[in-house]
Amino acid sequence: MKASLRAGVVQQAGWNDKSRSLAASERGIRALAERGAELVLLQELHATRYFCQSENTDLFELAEALDGPTTQRLAALAKELELVIVGSIFERRAPGLYHNTAVVLDGDRGLVGSYRKMHIPDDPGFYEKFYFTPGDAGRGAGRGFTPIDTSVGRLGVLVCWDQWYPEAARLMTLAGAELLLYPTAIGWDPDDDDAEKGRQKDAWTLIQRSHAVANGVPVLVANRIGHEEDDSGVGSGIDFWGGSFIAGAQGELLAHGGTASEELLVELEAARSEQVRRIWPYLRDRRVDAYGELTERYIDRR
Repeated sequence: MKASLRAGVVQQAGWNDKSRSLAASERGIRALAERGAELVLLQELHATRYFCQSENTDLFELAEALDGPTTQRLAALAKELELVIVGSIFERRAPGLYHNTAVVLDGDRGLVGSYRKMHIPDDPGFYEKFYFTPGDAGRGAGRGFTPIDTSVGRLGVLVCWDQWYPEAARLMTLAGAELLLYPTAIGWDPDDDDAEKGRQKDAWTLIQRSHAVANGVPVLVANRIGHEEDDSGVGSGIDFWGGSFIAGAQGELLAHGGTASEELLVELEAARSEQVRRIWPYLRDRRVDAYGELTERYIDRR
């Protein structure tokens, strides 16, 4: 990572009108660039509404090639503004094969890497297994938990549901990621009571801050905002809670968003991770000889 890096997050609403959604993304990116941002993270599926609330084959028409119009537009912005952008697309990889994919654009180098979401949820209002195939396992560019090298540092890009899995954050860190980035789309069921809503949002913030603590790296999180209807009429829709944030290497909140459109920007110091890892040397003390059972689905010793 650069010795000092100005990193930003864009938090916005989304619409199925890609021109409207991408215009909002562009406004946020430009606003951060004017403030000196060198790295900008956008939220999950920022070019559209969150369409996974129901299963509808017509919605596959929203998908694009990896180097399709959304990626090209972000690449042009990254080149013009001389920064790194982490965006999100509904990727059509082949007929019948689709991914939830993060794309990384680096200045005049264009598309320098991508990450296909590895953990795919299937819950009421989040029917992602209908739309998305998990990313390919293994090592190497575009596979598994492989960081992406950019001009500002080595980025550990993960996507939404991946954020609940400490294994994903750890593997990215062990592969040399200097930052963890989570484009996200998460919100409340409007029918839940306030206590349940509070527990959910607190857990979401806490788990990602814990990845910063456990790995000694900064974490950037971008979430969407606003109420989005369930077009099928079955559910009550989703109230996306925003709450995007940037945390330091000890999990400290450096910037924290509310429920409106906004841009967050902080300055990160590479030396901070080194300092934290010297006093909390978790990587040194890991018992790698004793963790083999982590590859089991469940351990039943009864």
